[in-house]
Amino acid sequence: MADFISGFWNLYVAGLIAFGLLFCLVVLITNMTSQGGGEPKLQGHVWDENLREYNNPLPRWWLYLFWGTVIFAFLYLYLYPGFGTWRSGSAQSGLRGEYAKEVKLASEEYGPIFNKYLGTDLAALSADPEAVATGKRLFLTYCSQCHGSAAKGAKGKDYGFPDLSDSDWLYGGDPATIKASIEDGRGGVMTPFGGTLNSEQIRDVANYVRSIAGLNADAARAARGRDVFASNCTVCHGPEGKGARSMGEAFAALGAPDLTDGIWLYSESEDAIIDGVTRGRNAGPGSVINAMPAWKDYLGDAKVHILAAYVHSLNNKK
Repeated sequence: MADFISGFWNLYVAGLIAFGLLFCLVVLITNMTSQGGGEPKLQGHVWDENLREYNNPLPRWWLYLFWGTVIFAFLYLYLYPGFGTWRSGSAQSGLRGEYAKEVKLASEEYGPIFNKYLGTDLAALSADPEAVATGKRLFLTYCSQCHGSAAKGAKGKDYGFPDLSDSDWLYGGDPATIKASIEDGRGGVMTPFGGTLNSEQIRDVANYVRSIAGLNADAARAARGRDVFASNCTVCHGPEGKGARSMGEAFAALGAPDLTDGIWLYSESEDAIIDGVTRGRNAGPGSVINAMPAWKDYLGDAKVHILAAYVHSLNNKK
């Protein structure tokens, strides 16, 4: 879908429209030329043995209909965004004005519902049933597509949406950190090692990672993988694989997960770990892109504040 709405398709459609209009103008102008006096000439075409075509100009009433169609097309493109992202005339500003008007009316009507919580401490707000219910509605609208309606997340080879209802946090589960994650988003980067390590080394380190997580692993490969891990992975995951936060707050922003706790963002299978080590995460072309978007500009401070309180309340239920 992202490819379909790219800038190329906007130019493609705009080009077709421009070509069609120019073609209509050429046809109209060339057919307005008078053929002069005398008998009309035959075109030389013959159908059904004796059916021939005269080289007569189009009737005036027909030309006027064509001209009316072309003029209407130009007016339509001026009044509506027929050229896609090209900002056409008064209508584009009119449409944006109508949208801005609706947003303003909605903000005036619903804004006070959210703004009344903005000055309340997040920890206290997460214990307020009314605020939590409001935050849940916002969560179901904006966040459930990735994290699920129960905030349990989802995991797979090519996507990893964390469970927000448990006590495991990549960056921190305190109210301020949760709010910062919603406001600014998260895009932790896992370096791709496909060009640094060979396939056997990657399989070895995958088995080592499974072994420290208490999963079944090839003992010989895990033993070799320990050295590979020490040379390449400890800078983010720590010497014991307990994640960035285990090394202090200065490292917490890395978001490198604890590999020993049995909680997996993507998958614990050997193939999935090998794929993650090989391609990396959020590291450019070829890697899995799985970033948390920033919501501050879209939702505003008040809604982000209530969402943070709701997410914090999920963990406080335990």
